[in-house]
Amino acid sequence: MAVLPFRPTPFFANKNQAFWRLQAVGWGGAMLLRAMSSLANGQPLSFLVLVLIASITGFSISLLLSVIYRQLIAQRALITWGVTAVVLPIAVTLYAFIDAWVIGLYRPGSGVSFAQLLIGVFYLDLTLLGAWSALYYAINFYLQIEEQNDQLIRLENQATQAQLAMLRYQLNPHFLFNTLNSISTLVLLKQTEPANAMLTRLSAFLRYTLINEPGGRVTVAQEVETLQLYLGIERMRFEERLRTQFRIDDAAKPGLMPSLLLQPLVENAIKYAVSPQESGAEITITAQLVGSLLRITVSDTGPGLQNSAADNRLSGVTFDGGEPVSTGVGLANIRDRLAQAYGESHRFEILDPPDGGFTVLIEIPFERRELVPIDGAYAPQPAQLAAANA
Repeated sequence: MAVLPFRPTPFFANKNQAFWRLQAVGWGGAMLLRAMSSLANGQPLSFLVLVLIASITGFSISLLLSVIYRQLIAQRALITWGVTAVVLPIAVTLYAFIDAWVIGLYRPGSGVSFAQLLIGVFYLDLTLLGAWSALYYAINFYLQIEEQNDQLIRLENQATQAQLAMLRYQLNPHFLFNTLNSISTLVLLKQTEPANAMLTRLSAFLRYTLINEPGGRVTVAQEVETLQLYLGIERMRFEERLRTQFRIDDAAKPGLMPSLLLQPLVENAIKYAVSPQESGAEITITAQLVGSLLRITVSDTGPGLQNSAADNRLSGVTFDGGEPVSTGVGLANIRDRLAQAYGESHRFEILDPPDGGFTVLIEIPFERRELVPIDGAYAPQPAQLAAANA
């Protein structure tokens, strides 16, 4: 069965339209109530004309009050309530005067003085305009609070996006410097083919970092593909000293994760496991689905935390003579990104295996983006990509 698309619109989305609707319903209901009460008390049908006039009068006076209140609501509380306390009695007196005058014209020989009629209708008119004023202020103060909350949420989202952008863009400048330096060396040695290959990989990697939103998420398959670009660059520098192994379960490939989350972890492993050892090290990246969680680990066969560089590895900053010589993002960057993206719904642990090495374990909620095989590789369907980027 086809269902027509329907998107409910908030009642106060259009404040002007909402005001007129409330005016019509409120004063229409008051007129109906007074009409029924008059008929129940034995008043003739002609008395309904007075009820109609009284309702139109109240409606008109409330419009004048709305203009005044609209100016007062933005003022200081003392001015708002002070002027309201003066304006409201004047409006009620005017309302009661018109009502008493109309009733006096309707019953010229009733023997009731104008002052008595004025007092008789004053309390009813005070109740109507008083309730109307209270509702006007209550609704508008509520809308102001909602607007402030919405603005606060927008500012918090902007701050979060800015924080994510800052964290995501804290890529190690030494990586770029070393890569360009290696390319320069290859060019000087006239090894144009490997220099071109490294430059191509660097270009593809940097293009990926620029086109992806800082707070965006990619599939595990996409993240691994980008990580392989990065490793391809580093492998040309370290050659056989850098050994990698990927253990990515098929069930985990569609899982979503923050973009460029693994690159700093692998960079950390290269810096502290591969680079200082003559024999290099092996870096293993695993991803698997554990219940409703996506578990990702990055481990290496380096010295782990059993040497003097352990504290530097944890902080991502190394020192030479007391001066910092590296501005790597470190593990704290990853922890902050996960906290920004998932709050408390994540796990981030640093493990020191008994047999040596270093392992970082990450668990995040599994969110799936369906993948379809294209030439043996996995890629998101266009419709799903469009929905994810919407």
